[in-house]
Formats: sequence, C-alpha cells, structure tokens
Amino acid sequence: MCAEMKETLSFDPGFAIEVDFEKMVYHYGQDTFGPIVERRMLDSIRPSLMDPTCTGPDVVYAIAMDVGQTKDREELIRRNLLYGTVLYAKGRLGDEPIRSQGHIHAVSASCNESTPEVYEIWSGKAVIYMQESAKDRCGRCFAVEGLPGDIILVPPGWAHATISADPDQPLAFGAWCVRDYGFDYKDVRAHRGLAYFPILADGKLQWRHNPAYDAEPLIVKRPRVYSEFGIEPSVAIYRQYEKDHDRFMFVVKASNVKEQWENFIP
Repeated sequence: MCAEMKETLSFDPGFAIEVDFEKMVYHYGQDTFGPIVERRMLDSIRPSLMDPTCTGPDVVYAIAMDVGQTKDREELIRRNLLYGTVLYAKGRLGDEPIRSQGHIHAVSASCNESTPEVYEIWSGKAVIYMQESAKDRCGRCFAVEGLPGDIILVPPGWAHATISADPDQPLAFGAWCVRDYGFDYKDVRAHRGLAYFPILADGKLQWRHNPAYDAEPLIVKRPRVYSEFGIEPSVAIYRQYEKDHDRFMFVVKASNVKEQWENFIP
C-alpha cells in the first residue's frame, strides 16, 4: 500500500493542514476541523471553457468549505463567517490553464446582498481574474497575479475566476467568505465565459478577448495593500481574524463599507 503523500504548504495559513496533491485531498491536524473535499470534474465545467472539447485532468479542483481551528468554530458560525480552501491540479485544459468556471456571488439571504471574498495564496502561482459585471458591457477588467502569502480582495457583485498560472505545479489557496454563499453562473454562461480567456502559450500566460463582451482593456497587476479594510499584507488572514474578530466582518455585510467599493482597484 502506498504511503499518503502529505505535503507542506509554501505559506502557513495559520491552522494545521496538509495536502496530498496527487489524491487532491486535505489532512487536518488534531485541532483543525474541515469537511471531506468536493471535487469538480472536467465534464462539469466544459460549458465555460474556450474549447469545451479539450482534454485535461479528470479532477480539475477540490474544495473544502468551512475549515479552521476547532476553538473558533462556534464564533465563526455566530459571525456568519466561513473560511474555504481549494486545491487545483497540475496540467492544463487544452490551451487554457487550470481554472474555475467564473461566477458572481449570489445574493445571500443573511444580508440580502452579494458579498466580497478575501483570497490568500498558499502554494503555486495564481491569477485572480475579475470584471465589474458579466453583462455585455462588463466594465473594468483586472488580472491580479498572486504568489504564496499574497492577499487579493474581490468586491461584491464582480464576476471572477481563479486561474493556476503555472501548469507544472499545483495551486492551493484559502478565502474568507459568507457562510450562506452561493454562485450565480447565468450571465457568465450566457457569454460562454468571462471577458478574457487565459491562454498558455510558449510557457507564459496570455489573454484573449471574448468577443461576446464589450470589454475595457485588461489591467494585469500585482495585489495592493488593502489598508482601508485594515488588512495586513503577508500575514495569514486566519491569524488576522484571531487577532481581531471584527476585521473581516465586511465580508458578511459589504454595505457596511459601501464607500470602499466605489472605484475599487484590486
């Protein structure tokens, strides 16, 4: 019988967790809670790919929603705050990198609004792609490049997708979100994807405009420091929650910081 291939992450998320990228599963430490992963299969995301007939890994990514330290679980539930984490396989989807299908956060019943999300990269190289809407005129478009330890904030109501920028290594990341999260795929699927398709060419990530959108030029950038939200750079977002339980409450009620979303730059 083969031994489990537990691997240490490049960035410590602030709780005891190891990954097995071969089997696409997590191993939780004694004081860490978390669910069995949900796997997203290639066939389930084909409608949003540039080439729906492409080849790629059968398990594209695996999701574990509601992870953290056991001592914090009741308080997280009370605050309606949830920490989720995702593993991406190595490889590619035809000419595209491994990526999510793209969605908007649906309106949550708990707050009656779409909610933001705070990402943190653990291992690999990520690009969080986001655009202001998924309507024909989709507004500003950003591709934010993230490395282990980087924090990237997606505003409420924006269409977005997470992309693994290096096909030779798997990707792992975590994120704060609202507990009663939901995904709205309707407009993204109506346009057969987001406004820009990521393409792997000559070992580099490139971008191709989706003609279904009237899109503004794509802005490719590194993440900035979100000081207006009190977020500390390069400090695990879980540890920041432990330090200040109110720090990420804007995630569960975005309208409490309405002025921060005006002309937001990720």
